[in-house]
Amino acid sequence: MQPLNEPSRAGPSQLTYVGHATVLVEMDGVRLITDPLLRNRIVHLRRHKRSDQPADNLNVDAVLVSHLHFDHLDLPSLRRLGHTTRLIVPRGAAKLLANFENVEELSAGDVTTVGSVKIKATQAYHARRRHPFGPAADTLGFLIEGRHTVYFPGDTDLFPEMAELADKIDVALLPVWGWGLNLGKGHMDPYRAAEALKLLQPGLAIPIHWGTLHPWGIGWLMVRILANPPHMFAQYARYLAPEVKTCVVSPGETISVDETLA
Repeated sequence: MQPLNEPSRAGPSQLTYVGHATVLVEMDGVRLITDPLLRNRIVHLRRHKRSDQPADNLNVDAVLVSHLHFDHLDLPSLRRLGHTTRLIVPRGAAKLLANFENVEELSAGDVTTVGSVKIKATQAYHARRRHPFGPAADTLGFLIEGRHTVYFPGDTDLFPEMAELADKIDVALLPVWGWGLNLGKGHMDPYRAAEALKLLQPGLAIPIHWGTLHPWGIGWLMVRILANPPHMFAQYARYLAPEVKTCVVSPGETISVDETLA
């Protein structure tokens, strides 16, 4: 994966798909990162293409964490970003983050700000526990509202209330797969993610949560499973929501939101 761009405090809105559910959002002079997973190994999972990206040049203003699962709330990655970095997390997650100095819990419907950018927590349908008998917390998505409105749903299945966000979203970052040979409950596959477009009606849809992680030892089985979901999503989207523009962004790639929406 190519190194991310150096921090910029002004200029165009842009998105960098770091991989899995990690997206660097730069807008209105604010830099946010979602569910940061910045290392090459986590539990039994390995990164498909090794990343040597240092965390210190990300220089983010805040981190958005959607839920407690290990591949979304990764404590070593958060430590790499710094113990004083502002963490915006679901209600109930702070007890896992006692060693961090700036933790803010939100429930669905709560609003906070980072600089001139408004962050609104939204509901999500996903498992609440970190592991089967572990701690639990809310599961969230986030609306990031500035010059453009970006929707990061975290991990979620399709749910009817997505329609309440219609006409508010410029860019939807939609999860289309995961890290395994199949999906469990609380996820969208490429078809269900395309169905979500009918409810959300964004200007632009970018598939995420694909192409990054695989279980140790079976990477050779995963090549197509890692690569196909975003393209399947784009095909379904053209059929189900032809009015929505789709853009497949590879891990490590940066796009200009202004230019892509134009």
